Amino acid sequence: MDNKITLKGMIIKVSPVGEKGKRLVLLTLENGKVTVFANNAKKAGSSLLAATNPFVFGSFEVYQGKNSYTLLKADIDDYFLEISENLDRTYYGFYFLEICDYYCKENNDETEVLKLLYQSIKALCTDKIEYKLIRRIFELKLLVLNGEYPNVFSCVECGTKENLLAFSIRKDGCICKECAKLYGEDSKLLEATIYTMQFIVCQSIAKLYTFRVSEQVLLQLEKIMDQYLRKYINYEKLNSYRFLS
Repeated sequence: MDNKITLKGMIIKVSPVGEKGKRLVLLTLENGKVTVFANNAKKAGSSLLAATNPFVFGSFEVYQGKNSYTLLKADIDDYFLEISENLDRTYYGFYFLEICDYYCKENNDETEVLKLLYQSIKALCTDKIEYKLIRRIFELKLLVLNGEYPNVFSCVECGTKENLLAFSIRKDGCICKECAKLYGEDSKLLEATIYTMQFIVCQSIAKLYTFRVSEQVLLQLEKIMDQYLRKYINYEKLNSYRFLS
């Protein structure tokens, strides 16, 4: 087969095709999001049976046809079996997969999103950070990668970088102490909450999941992200969203 290529990535969606086949959606380094058909993957004894499940990360050799890819074989680096060992972990993991499927487009360069997804799934499996915090880090960094993140470095009204005190959902960013008085904008924030958002925006993906926050900071971060994301995501389309705690 002259059209054989190898794609490195993670399976983010699986659906049945007939009695024995599967339709896979992969997020890959080479071609972004792609659809791959795995014939006979559900057949007992198939070498593709375990390699064609959600969260599986590895190298996938495919035949590139005119309109689709067909899976030939897979060399798996990680099955991330730990995801299924904990129900909450499973819900968060599928939420991450669904958002990536929602945001990413076919054949776009999604290298950084794949890196973020991989590190986020790894963080879920280690149990070193609260799942709720992992979720908010993932969401904000995904917005950064898509160029839709809020301004957390200066006042969206006057431009000052000093005395940032509040956050405006309507104006997509932070408000300083003086402007908050004048405009009565939204809820006040702890300095640690603003610093946390700045850290997430600026930090490399590899070092994102290296910190914890207080309960109060996490509550503020959750409130902001819940309100802000509704501007960009139709949660009704995400099956996993309703299961998140």
